[in-house]
Amino acid sequence: MSETTSTNEEKKKPPLNGRRAIPSNNSNEEENEVPEIEAFGLIPRGFNPKDYLRVVDVHMFKEPHEINKQQHHTDKYYNPKLIVRRGQIFQIQIDFNRPYRPETDQFWLEYLIGRYPQQNKGTYIPILVGNVLKPGEWGAKITHKENNFVRLSIMSSATCIIGKFRLYVAVWTPFGILRTQRNSATDTYILFNPWCQQDAVYMDDEKEREEYVLNDVGIVFHGNINDIKLRSWSYGQFEEDILDACLFLMDKAELELSGRGNPIKICRVASAVINSRDDNGVIAGSWDNTYTYGVAPSAWTGSVDILLEYYSSKQPVQYGQCWVFAGVFNTFLRCLGIPARLITNYSSAHDNNANLQLDFFLDDEGKLDTKLTKDSVWNYHCWNEAWMTRPDLPVGFGGWQVVDGTPQETSDGMYRCGPASVQAIKHGHVCFQFDAPFVYAEVNSDIVFSRRQKNGIQVIEKIDTTHVGQLIVTKEVGGDGMMEITEEYKFQEGSEEERLALETAVMYGVKKQSTQDVYQPQTDVDMDFQVQKAVLGSDFKVTITFRNRSRNYYTATAYLSGNIVFYTGVAKNEFKKHSFSAKLEPSSSSAFDVVIKASEYLSDLLDQASFHFFVTAQINETGKILAMQKATVLEIPALRIKTQGELVAGKVMSVTVEFTNPLKQTLENVTLRLEGPGVLRTMKKEFRQIPANSTLIWEVKTIPRQPGSRKLIASLDSNALRHVYGELNIQVQKP
Repeated sequence: MSETTSTNEEKKKPPLNGRRAIPSNNSNEEENEVPEIEAFGLIPRGFNPKDYLRVVDVHMFKEPHEINKQQHHTDKYYNPKLIVRRGQIFQIQIDFNRPYRPETDQFWLEYLIGRYPQQNKGTYIPILVGNVLKPGEWGAKITHKENNFVRLSIMSSATCIIGKFRLYVAVWTPFGILRTQRNSATDTYILFNPWCQQDAVYMDDEKEREEYVLNDVGIVFHGNINDIKLRSWSYGQFEEDILDACLFLMDKAELELSGRGNPIKICRVASAVINSRDDNGVIAGSWDNTYTYGVAPSAWTGSVDILLEYYSSKQPVQYGQCWVFAGVFNTFLRCLGIPARLITNYSSAHDNNANLQLDFFLDDEGKLDTKLTKDSVWNYHCWNEAWMTRPDLPVGFGGWQVVDGTPQETSDGMYRCGPASVQAIKHGHVCFQFDAPFVYAEVNSDIVFSRRQKNGIQVIEKIDTTHVGQLIVTKEVGGDGMMEITEEYKFQEGSEEERLALETAVMYGVKKQSTQDVYQPQTDVDMDFQVQKAVLGSDFKVTITFRNRSRNYYTATAYLSGNIVFYTGVAKNEFKKHSFSAKLEPSSSSAFDVVIKASEYLSDLLDQASFHFFVTAQINETGKILAMQKATVLEIPALRIKTQGELVAGKVMSVTVEFTNPLKQTLENVTLRLEGPGVLRTMKKEFRQIPANSTLIWEVKTIPRQPGSRKLIASLDSNALRHVYGELNIQVQKP
């Protein structure tokens, strides 16, 4: 394609380098200028373009109720332009200035993307009008001809670039090519197509496609293994400007346009750009409980505010933790048409030296040495799975792939993770790209307790092989329940297959130290402990039980350490120390209660009301140590949401949010948020204070846009109390 360049255009051109004939084409935003008349040579004096076939108008059938958006499952996008999925037919109509005569007239379509369109890169696509459409290949065919207009069916390639294309109609004349003017109303977004068998993201189950592509709300499972909590998250992938914001992320990551048809590449660059480390990406993480300059991670109710703020400011949004990174990543993937789901791994290992073993060091009295212990077990960690084929791996490793936008470790020099095949992780084939060993360690590490004796020698006291990755879950298809997917990631604990998978992983370079020979535990005494369920602000107790299965009489010196922890398992401080001695009669059990008072923990509490208890006991007669650790989370009261009056699309409705302060202190600087995709954009209200035991009521009016079953999600945030949520399912009627 020739290009008319003015001196002004010359100035704007980026400098060329010796490696490329043209600069890299990695922005969907930028455009080139396309000539309206492209002459073949000298134009004769009498030439008048109006004598030839001329395009008067182009109809895109782009309204939500019209054929294109209906057939392509894009009618929910709040966007006035045409949005279609690749590898599937869509319709347009061209009005000419006179009837079209196929014998003499010749016209074609041109789709362009980016600043330097080239045919071999898939960024300049000329489409001639033919008689047949081949599935999954670019083509156009006239389906109807009447008066001055023609109706076309257009097929896009099933491997086509994802993004916003510009459309031109070109007409051939003996003296040159006449083109339509640049018209942004005919811009066409092309997305991934899980409904198309030739697409790399094809999914064959309609219910799964509805859940993993079209559902705009989801559930985040959090808490811990003994006390699973859930909250809703608004993905909002169809809300206004979100599609443009998601395309902007690929520009920000400088992904070449020619690579944007490949879900593997898109996931890999997106996992880096979702976090702000090393590339000024979307969300800045903060795990230190001080969120002075931004929003606390627990206060967000969905992805829309975050993406829109980033799209307008181009600066990282403060702050996120794992479920926020995963929630926004899920929005990005579903918005572009890649099936995706949010995963929670309970007791997730963050193994700093990737040796499949988390080292917990005890001092000579059996207390945890926090200076030496660098590894941590997260109460839970959220990541995403994206569905795609993996032509870069051997057969059998397609399907769900782990991608993780939370910045934990670097991969090829950047904070990113994935895509890693879930199937490869299960079978220990961690040699297959990308980042499989790290994910394998997150779900399979052993916890090793070792104690430094007075002479400086490290002795292994206990190995816990079952604590990490006990439970991996996601939201069920078509409902709000929990679906366990642990078996997708690992074989049954202790099975022959599990041992084989581990040996395979070790063979492929996952480091594992051998510890068996040095370690002889006390086998005839069992120790366990239970933490009573408690509401935030109340006292509760921890019960430690010993079972002496031997005929010997033992005495034990026991120590309980209570720590307030971040959900990442990193301790903030020890708020409870309690030592006691226990007499263990032969063949009997004994129980000991330790009371935890609210006054002991309230002043230091972190935003997820999360505790970690360590109990260690030394059997005095043998010198052996029993060690056990558990995390627990307090119950946090919920927000109540109610609606008044009838709920009809296009009519005003009223929503109230109520909350009663459960603490014995006044809550200060309280922020409430409320949102619901298709019902209301996020609303915020600040309250100076809520006195102890008093109730706050906030009423808002809104006009729901979309009929059908919808969800309202609310959160409350204050310095003394976080992770307060409420939700309500509503049914919006058609007008």
